[in-house]
Amino acid sequence: MIEVPCSTVPANRGSATRRYTLVTLDSRASFWVSAGVVAHTLWTSAAPAMTYRLYAREWHLTSTTTAEIFAIYPIVVVSVLILFGGLSDQIGRRATMLLGLGASFLGALILALANDVSWLFVARAFMGVGVGLTAGPATAAMVEFNEGGAPRRASVVATAAQAAGFAAALILGGTLTQYAPWPLHLVFWLLALLIAALFIVTWFLPQQVERDAAGGWTPSLPSVPQRARKAFMVAAFAMITAYTHGVMILSLGGQIAHDLVQSPNTLINGSILAVFAITSGVVSLLGKSLSTRVAMIVGAAASGAGMGLLAIATALHGMSLFLSATAMTGAGYSLLFLSALEVINRATPVERRGGTLSALYLLGYLAVGILAPILGRVATVNGLGFAVYLGAAVIAALSVATIGLALGLRGTASG
Repeated sequence: MIEVPCSTVPANRGSATRRYTLVTLDSRASFWVSAGVVAHTLWTSAAPAMTYRLYAREWHLTSTTTAEIFAIYPIVVVSVLILFGGLSDQIGRRATMLLGLGASFLGALILALANDVSWLFVARAFMGVGVGLTAGPATAAMVEFNEGGAPRRASVVATAAQAAGFAAALILGGTLTQYAPWPLHLVFWLLALLIAALFIVTWFLPQQVERDAAGGWTPSLPSVPQRARKAFMVAAFAMITAYTHGVMILSLGGQIAHDLVQSPNTLINGSILAVFAITSGVVSLLGKSLSTRVAMIVGAAASGAGMGLLAIATALHGMSLFLSATAMTGAGYSLLFLSALEVINRATPVERRGGTLSALYLLGYLAVGILAPILGRVATVNGLGFAVYLGAAVIAALSVATIGLALGLRGTASG
C-alpha cells in the first residue's frame, strides 16, 4: 500500500516523471483516493439541497434570492474550467486536486459558520472553485492510476463515486437536517471534516509533473486535440444530456416530489430524490459489460423515456410514476456519463487528458447554468407543469441527437 522510494523514477505517462514525497501511496490506493475526490464533487454540489428551504424560512429569503444562490455555483464552476481547465496537465494532478480540495473545504467551513445570506454566496463560490479544479484532474488521475486494471474500471468507478457522493448529500444531509441538532450547520461541519481528511490523503499521492511544464503555468482556454475532436463531440452530447438531468430532478423534480409527498421531513424528501443517485450507481456496475456504443445508446433511450414518464407523472400527479421516472433517468445518466468518459479516455493522449476532460465537464455545467434559470423563469411565469414539459422535451431531443451520434461510433467491447 505504501511506497517509500529514494529517488525520482519514470512514470507510466510518456514524457512525465513521478516525484515521490517521503511516504507515497501506491497505484491502487491512489486510484481509490482519486475516486474519493470525484465523489466529493457531487457531494459538494448537492450539499445544501436539503437546507435551502430552511434558509428561506430562517432568513426570509425570496425565491429569486434562492435561485441566485443556486446559480452562483455553476457560474463559478464554468469560469474556473474556462480559465484553469488545463492546469493539471501543467502542474500535475495532485497539486491541482489539493488546490481544489482546499477551496471546497473553505466553502464547507463557511456554510458551517454561516449566519447571513451573504455567507451562502461566498461559500457556494468557493465550492464552485473546488469542483472546477478537481473534477477533470481527479477523473484523469483515476485512469492513470488504473495500472493493470480493466480498461473500463476507471470510468465505472468514477460514475459510481459520483452517485455515492450525490446519494450521501441527499440522504445523510436529510437525516442530519431533520433529526440532529444545528440543522443549518452540522451537515457542513461533517462535510468540512471529510474534505479535510481527503486533503490529507491526497497529499500522499504520487506527484506527476510534465517535463514540458518546467517553464511554469500560464492560463489558457481548455482545448481538445484535433485527432480527438470527433470523439469529443459525441461525448459532449452524452455529457450535456446527462448533466441536464440535474436541473429536472433536483430543481423542478424536487418541487414536484415535495408537492406529491406534502411532507416537511427532509429525510423523506432527500430519500425520494436519492433514488436517482442510487439507481445511477447500481446501473454503472451492472452496465460495465456493455460496449461503449451500446451503453451510450441505451443511456440516451432511458433518458428520453424517463423524461416522458416525468411529464406524465406531473400531469397525473402520480408518485409511483415519479419514482419510476427518477429511476429511469438515473439509469440514463449513469450510462451516458460512463460512455462519455470512455470515449474521451480512449481518444485523448495522456498529456492532454486533464484539459480535455475539463472541457467536457465545462460543457455539462454550462448546459446546467443555461437551462436552470430558463426553466426557473418559465415555472414562475407559466407554472411548474409547463416548465417540466419544456425541460423534458429539451432533454428528449438531446437524447435523440446523442443516439444518432452514438450510432456512428465503432462498436468496441468494454474492457
